[in-house]
Amino acid sequence: MGQGRQETVATSLADAVSGEIGASLAPVDADLARRYPGDPGTRQPVHTVYVPGDVFAADTVRSWGDRALAALDEHAPDAASFAAVLGLPGELAEPVYARVRAKLEREPVEDLRVDFEDGYGLRPDAEEDEAAARAARLIAEAYAEGTAAPHMGIRMKCLEAAVRDRGIRTLDVFLTGLMDAGGLPDGLVLTLPKVTYAEQVTAMVRLLEAFEEARGLAPGRLGFEIQIETSQAILATDGTATVARMIQAAEGRATGLHYGTFDYSACLGVSAAHQSADHPAADHAKAVMQVAAAGTGVRVCDGSTNVLPVGPTARVHDAWRLHHGLTRRALARAYYQGWDMHPGHLPTRYAAVFAFYREGFAQAAERLSRYVGRTGGDVTDEPATARALSGHLLRGLDCGALDAAEVTAATGLTRTALEAFAAPRRVGPTAPGR
Repeated sequence: MGQGRQETVATSLADAVSGEIGASLAPVDADLARRYPGDPGTRQPVHTVYVPGDVFAADTVRSWGDRALAALDEHAPDAASFAAVLGLPGELAEPVYARVRAKLEREPVEDLRVDFEDGYGLRPDAEEDEAAARAARLIAEAYAEGTAAPHMGIRMKCLEAAVRDRGIRTLDVFLTGLMDAGGLPDGLVLTLPKVTYAEQVTAMVRLLEAFEEARGLAPGRLGFEIQIETSQAILATDGTATVARMIQAAEGRATGLHYGTFDYSACLGVSAAHQSADHPAADHAKAVMQVAAAGTGVRVCDGSTNVLPVGPTARVHDAWRLHHGLTRRALARAYYQGWDMHPGHLPTRYAAVFAFYREGFAQAAERLSRYVGRTGGDVTDEPATARALSGHLLRGLDCGALDAAEVTAATGLTRTALEAFAAPRRVGPTAPGR
């Protein structure tokens, strides 16, 4: 303010008015905090890999990485050939290819689900019991030996009447095995498929509560993903969004909403040739899921493609282009996670993810730096945009697309500072961690 006379500040409302309004809105404040706590700020994997319960082995993660590297060696042995297949810009060819190979050598799988549902099918009870116990032992050993994926767990059978008891028993055998092997790993993830009614989510909550009580675990220790595979999960008979009620029925335990491409498409009568993650029906379902989950801390995961990159090089390249395009499309729509069904999908998953974050890096870093320094520029950003910019950089760091040194050099911000900007319900600090 310039030098001049000091303005007289006057008000007309009694002090009690503000207090009365605050008291009237206190229940709303509490409800907002409970229902919409914001993103948890933890790392979200870029994909989920599904492996049938009878196929999962101690070397599955490493085997997927080795098979993906072998596919690169055979069908795209250098950066130029890989970039030509996917249409990567020239300046990204070398850095993306190098990072993809490094990722496949270091951490080929970010999230692995041992599947006891569609990928496993119906088996004799003794056989599924043994497979569930073996999955628990192998996962516990992998975490103990440092060879586990960052996230691992199982997809049980659903809670529909025909398979309900089997699903509950498999979950019990698996969790009991982990507890007996030393406890639950931090990266544990559980998936409940074919959820149609919010009451099924409530039943899953009661089931996990019972296990926590039986094993002396802290209340709320066990969370789960809700798989959206039926039309009724999107729109209920009364016209409301069922998925929104499911999130609330989870009582804070829901960690993700996973879209099931083929079950959902089939449910709507989409012919097999047109069942895809980019079908209009899929777009509608995921948009409803995204709006229902926004602000709740529950993350949305895209589905998969069933076109596998196998066979002659020309066929592999076609499958790679399809998978790469679907992954890029999902990222642009803020679906930062998807399913991968074959080791050959890993090169294009990481190529799409790395290119996406590296393409947006310079602009995101510059805009965030200008926002922090209040130096202006050709775009005026709001605190919400600063959160999105920092979120972009953090996701790039987590998956390996970006390096901490280059992000700090471009923004002047430490990771702690980026996390402060990305924190839910934060109005926007002036300059944390600088």
